[in-house]
Amino acid sequence: MKHAILYFIDPSTLEALLPEYGLIFVVDSNDIVCITEAWDELHRMLNEDELRDAVLLVFANKQDLPNAVNAAEITDKLGRRSLRQCHRYIQNTCATSGEGFYEGLDWLTNNIANKA
Repeated sequence: MKHAILYFIDPSTLEALLPEYGLIFVVDSNDIVCITEAWDELHRMLNEDELRDAVLLVFANKQDLPNAVNAAEITDKLGRRSLRQCHRYIQNTCATSGEGFYEGLDWLTNNIANKA
């Protein structure tokens, strides 16, 4: 990733932006109940026609904590739930150290560029 500009936007503007941009969704990977609830909400959002082709990056945050569920486990437990044809990737991250952050952004920017 050479350069990226991140915008934090109100959900009401997603329809206009997502064809050219991607969606980043952050989950607390240390709380499986939270992950399940967040995944259900994400599933509802991505079932909207406006978001059907979204490029989605999920940051599985708090990987530094002992009970954190990693990306493979999240995919195994929750990946079976259909997100339509959404192009997605789950990246292990730790916000306090920055681990995994740039790798996830690289994936997102590459996949948005390939989509265009």
